[in-house]
Amino acid sequence: MDMKDFINFCKTGNPISGEDKELHGLLTQCSFEAQRITMELNTSYHSKEEIVEIFSELTGTKVDPSFMCFPPFYTDFGKNITIGKNVFFNTGCSFQDRGGISIGNGCLIGMNVTIATLNHGLSLETRNITYPSPVILGDNVWIGSSATILPGVTIGDNSVIAAGAVVTKDVPENTVVAGVPAKFIKKVSNNLK
Repeated sequence: MDMKDFINFCKTGNPISGEDKELHGLLTQCSFEAQRITMELNTSYHSKEEIVEIFSELTGTKVDPSFMCFPPFYTDFGKNITIGKNVFFNTGCSFQDRGGISIGNGCLIGMNVTIATLNHGLSLETRNITYPSPVILGDNVWIGSSATILPGVTIGDNSVIAAGAVVTKDVPENTVVAGVPAKFIKKVSNNLK
């Protein structure tokens, strides 16, 4: 399997066992590439335009020029992140994206947000297998500082995740959630006042 086939294998949600030397080798190679690119991003100053170029290289897809990120940014894979228009990442975000992270237009992601898309098997026999589940952020989602979004979660359009929340379940559109685990707080008003 070449790297292109491996990336497609990951994007289609296949689990990977630590016992599978070929897949684990390709995964390590991809992770080292993500580390190389994020080290370039995180260790010197870059203009907004340069950051867009670096994220395009990291994700393997063209990132819209409206994207903005305040480094540092961390990821262990890089090739399974989709970023919409007018998206902002604040400093210290950490994405585990092999399972897929889709970020809608107008999303605001606060400082030190973690998005995870992998889980391990629970039994000892499956503990070294990673199972991917995508995270999907609708349009205009705001994630507060130090929130954690767990694998398989979808957050609906216009929703707000409070700072420090741990989101374990889907969040409907136009909803504010907070806490550990995150729970419903209120609906978002779309009235301008």
